[in-house]
Amino acid sequence: MTGSNYATERETTEGRVFTVTGGDWDDVVSGVDPINEGRIVVNMGPQHPSTHGVLRLILELEGETVREVRSVVGYLHTGIEKNLEFRNWVQGSTFVTRMDYLSPLFNETGYALAVEKLLGIEEQITERATTIRVLMMELNRISSHLVWLATTAMELGAINMMLYGFREREYILEIFELITGLRMNHAYVRPGGVAQDVPDEAIVKIRDFLKLMPKRLKEYEDLLSGQPIWLERTQNVAVLDVTGCLALGVTGPVLRSAGLAWDLRKTMPYCGYETYEFDVPTHTDGDVWGRYLVRNAEIRESLKIIEQAVDRLKPGPVMVDDKKIAWPAQLAIGVDGMGNSLEHVAKIMGQSMESLIHHFKLVTEGFRVPPGQVYVGIESPRGELGVHAVSDGGTRPYRVHYREPSFVNLQALPAMAEGGLIADVIAGGASLDPVMGGCDR
Repeated sequence: MTGSNYATERETTEGRVFTVTGGDWDDVVSGVDPINEGRIVVNMGPQHPSTHGVLRLILELEGETVREVRSVVGYLHTGIEKNLEFRNWVQGSTFVTRMDYLSPLFNETGYALAVEKLLGIEEQITERATTIRVLMMELNRISSHLVWLATTAMELGAINMMLYGFREREYILEIFELITGLRMNHAYVRPGGVAQDVPDEAIVKIRDFLKLMPKRLKEYEDLLSGQPIWLERTQNVAVLDVTGCLALGVTGPVLRSAGLAWDLRKTMPYCGYETYEFDVPTHTDGDVWGRYLVRNAEIRESLKIIEQAVDRLKPGPVMVDDKKIAWPAQLAIGVDGMGNSLEHVAKIMGQSMESLIHHFKLVTEGFRVPPGQVYVGIESPRGELGVHAVSDGGTRPYRVHYREPSFVNLQALPAMAEGGLIADVIAGGASLDPVMGGCDR
């Protein structure tokens, strides 16, 4: 017998003496498992420049190979869903817009559609309001995909793409500011319609954008698609096939890049998407490269939808007629930002006591929503964004819960990354496009 981790030895005049101890379990295991000696545990995040926000990944490595991945979420928990229970139904849009901060208009639209379904007023939403919602969502889809392309390229070494992606996104944020008064966190889509109409100068800027963006997208592809390093870092990296996607509940571009054309705008249409002409891009490789191609193609399809929506914009109201629901809408932008128009304030303060009382009650208390529960799913840039809203008949939600695609899709990371290289964890995680504000809420 020779010495080991749990039995030290020494020579004496009476022969060799062993001192047997319990020993540390890890030492014992490594004594019989030589592979385990090379394993280390590394914390990647939550303050890591390449984990797309405050995502923590615990990696067990054997050299450069990843043996185990555990994702730890919750570092950006804001308690938004709980806060909704203490605000009236209209105020909810101000909260939900801050969840997935790269696609605020989707959060708002999903919430508004759920509240409208509870109210039973889906048929009363005006055509113009619905068209504006589609227009804004598709602009937002492009801006979100641009952030994905910019940040993913930067994480894989193409730093100039970061500058170009944010340059075009800035153009879209300027359009949003023209229409909503804000670049992000708009609270623009409200139950019953939208907060205010689209000004003429915004339409001019959107048409300019429709001419500009296809050229810029071609430049991105010229920059990346044939680049040997980009191909090496994306092709056959972080592969997840259709079976894996379905088993893990993965939706959005990641699912479509594996070959399944599942897009709620086509399969379960809402906001009149069935009346628009567009395709659902797919790819069959199920790798980072496929997700890159699918998102680029989706930008082109969104441009087609935006063009159709702009052509369809007919004059008309942007909020339901029912004055018990319609506030706040048809607001005006003054020197201090967006608010009630001065004419409306002058009218209710000077001419109509009933209007003033009604306005006061509606603003402070809000409208009542009949008891019930609904689920509404829409296609966000990251996949199926579902809203489960419950009303107990009061002026505040009893419960609102979001099925957030970032949260669901992140569970696919171990399936993609284990067995690959540590560098591919970055590419695979980025290709999921997680937004931690939405994941953690």
